[in-house]
Amino acid sequence: MEQISFTALGLGLIIIGVSLGIGKIGQAAMEAMARQPEIASKIQTAMIIIAALIEGAGLFALVLAWLVN
Repeated sequence: MEQISFTALGLGLIIIGVSLGIGKIGQAAMEAMARQPEIASKIQTAMIIIAALIEGAGLFALVLAWLVN
């Protein structure tokens, strides 16, 4: 039986965390746009910026985990 490395476990946790974070952003943005459709464009812009920041942090964590191994 092969042993899972801590790096692989960390990479999996990073991917799960990033996907859950972006999913929460999408959920909150859709609820906000349903409540106030007149500011939907501002909500979409903020959502895209925040999702990009989360993806950037996730990519940074992936690179660090890969370099540590």
